[in-house]
Amino acid sequence: MSLKEKLAALKIEAETKLLPAHAVEILHRATNELIASGAQERVLKIGDTAPSFKAFDSDGNLVSSEILLEKGPIVLTFYRGVWCPYCNLDLQALEETRAEFESKGATLIAVSQQTAANSRKSQRTNNLGFPILSDVGGEIADSFKVRWNLPDYLIEVHKELGADLSVFNGENSWTLPMPARYVIGKDGIIAYAEVNADYTTRPEPSEVLPVLETLLVN
Repeated sequence: MSLKEKLAALKIEAETKLLPAHAVEILHRATNELIASGAQERVLKIGDTAPSFKAFDSDGNLVSSEILLEKGPIVLTFYRGVWCPYCNLDLQALEETRAEFESKGATLIAVSQQTAANSRKSQRTNNLGFPILSDVGGEIADSFKVRWNLPDYLIEVHKELGADLSVFNGENSWTLPMPARYVIGKDGIIAYAEVNADYTTRPEPSEVLPVLETLLVN
């Protein structure tokens, strides 16, 4: 089953069986407002220079994008957190494709505002062989222009559903990254960018492979 099919099945189950109707309505409202705001159009795109960044992985090791790029391209995904089932399906799909990324010289990393302890939980639960870097306060997400502020009404629903970001992230900014996938070439230029204001929609990891093939040739 493709990632798209898994996400679609999860959405049907969540919105018809798992979540209360008023929560579904509010989640739809927030997504529609984020789309209407044009935030998705203001993110960094193909051809832009990717911001360099340094962040700690869940074991406390400092990871530098500049050092990673000396070895090869980076496949970068912005991850909302362990509380998000759509995000976890995305990470699992990326893990299934990781060996193919690595065979083309690329390094796969995820970035999340959640605490290191929650990132370790994400890695265990999803059986990940790639790191989740700590993006405290969403600074890296902001540099890629994918960070956004949750409205008050959505904050209340998050708390009601057990996804209190102040607890999961260990800080009170109540910001999140839009789900985003980037490929950064060794020259620091963004070669692939897929960002969606609808958190239930993600690209297939396989979409990245032809981009990495092109980078190998060049």
